[in-house]
Amino acid sequence: MDIKFNKNEDQNKLQLSELRKRLAQVKLGGGKTRIEKQHKQGKMTARERIAFLLDDDGNSLEIGAFAGEGMYAEHGGCPSGGVIVKIGHVQGKQCIVVANDATVKAGAWFPITGKKNLRAQEIAIENRLPIIYLVDSAGVYLPLQDEIFPDKEHFGRIFRNNAIMSSMGITQIAAVMGSCVAGGAYLPIMSDEALIVDKTGSIFLAGSYLVKAAIGEQIDNESLGGATTHSEISGVTDYKALDDKDALTKIKNIVDKIGDFDKAGFNRKDAQNPKENADDIYGILPGSRTDPYDMHDIIERLVDNSEFEEYKEGYGKTILTGYARIDGWAVGIVANQRKVVKTAKGEMQFGGVIYSDSADKATRFIANCNQKKIPLVFLQDVTGFMVGSKSEQGGIIKDGAKMVNAVSNSVVPKFTVVIGNSYGAGNYAMCGKAYDPRLIVAWPSAELAVMSGNSAAKVLLQIEKASLKKKGETITKEKEEALFSKIKERYDDQVSPYYAAARLWTDAIIDPLDTRKWISMGIEAANHAPIEKQFNMGVLQV
Repeated sequence: MDIKFNKNEDQNKLQLSELRKRLAQVKLGGGKTRIEKQHKQGKMTARERIAFLLDDDGNSLEIGAFAGEGMYAEHGGCPSGGVIVKIGHVQGKQCIVVANDATVKAGAWFPITGKKNLRAQEIAIENRLPIIYLVDSAGVYLPLQDEIFPDKEHFGRIFRNNAIMSSMGITQIAAVMGSCVAGGAYLPIMSDEALIVDKTGSIFLAGSYLVKAAIGEQIDNESLGGATTHSEISGVTDYKALDDKDALTKIKNIVDKIGDFDKAGFNRKDAQNPKENADDIYGILPGSRTDPYDMHDIIERLVDNSEFEEYKEGYGKTILTGYARIDGWAVGIVANQRKVVKTAKGEMQFGGVIYSDSADKATRFIANCNQKKIPLVFLQDVTGFMVGSKSEQGGIIKDGAKMVNAVSNSVVPKFTVVIGNSYGAGNYAMCGKAYDPRLIVAWPSAELAVMSGNSAAKVLLQIEKASLKKKGETITKEKEEALFSKIKERYDDQVSPYYAAARLWTDAIIDPLDTRKWISMGIEAANHAPIEKQFNMGVLQV
């Protein structure tokens, strides 16, 4: 191995170590003291409940672990958005589980909590996956109620989705394992079946204090909305459980009886490991986002038997397209080539940039995968589309629009992995979050923004200098350098994959070696939802 490989490996493993450290902190939720308090109440934590419910918690996908990170410091923070979401297997059936974390502000809903819950429901709807809610929440976080209550993508949309999923025949099971108050009380009751845990679970539109204030009635919470009330008097819940484990066992028994699902029919054979050593990814991927590398080397360490059947290999070389298998599943791969390439005319093209021929090739390939019912995997390391007079006169906007059109109208499942750069319109064309990938994940090396921190800082610096000049201020070289550093530092924070993950622009930041698992389980989920639409690109300028 050369020294460059070793330097890359050191930097990428340092980033991986940082990822693991941050995940360990996130998994503490509201902290050890609050975890101990929950245990004293006879309750398991949200993560303990999910681990008990799933067949193998280690073989699951966590959605939005970094949701809310750094976003609510003035309110004491909101680790993981106060709710844990995982895709895993219950009694052999793939499900999505949503569990309120009562160690975080008593499970109250922050704006990001609502967004994360809606993302979980979106995954369930797209993939026709059964969804299990483990409810333990104090309701809307009142200091931020204006950002969570009334809009289309706020709290109320959850219940609308409950109704839609019910009409679609998607199984919904809810267990009330703690508080379930006010509008939140509708969630479990709009599910197909509802359980409640004796003594710790409660459901009511208004608690005892509010009841007394509103109508003068004196009543305790247990009599008002406890397990006995709702299981034996109101009939609101279907099952009464002795404790958390009993409730979770009942859920397992319910899921165990669910019938088989109609399959989309994606092609799968016996899985094979890559022939090339997957650990080499750490040494191949450059430490700098501007350095070139050969994307073939990454692909060969992600796909079965390291076999990649390339489509239009000699044309449009800054995008690689081709067929492969990942964990046995047939996939079509669209990947940015990061090394400088030479065209048949002898022209040099920058790596990571989308040219007209690359966009044309990708459009054709996406159409082919839709024709053959092959899921698409996008490997992003893109700086954008080529600019300049030659590209503009050559119709780069038209060719880019065709690629965006194909991505937008694709009916096969799409999965996006942000490996490195994800800048500007390149993010869109390579199936960024706005283009409905079934799952979108980032490696610790990822950067998501309109442009790189360095480029953005140069642009913003020119604007700032012009503004100061108009005011008659003199800008020394030292002042210019300090201004540039300040702008770049601020922008670099926003480019970080953690900034994106906090806002759910990606579903997770993952170890590159977990990429195969995410894509495989993602296609397994997508296989629950037969494709009902035909691929049609509509009006298209050719």
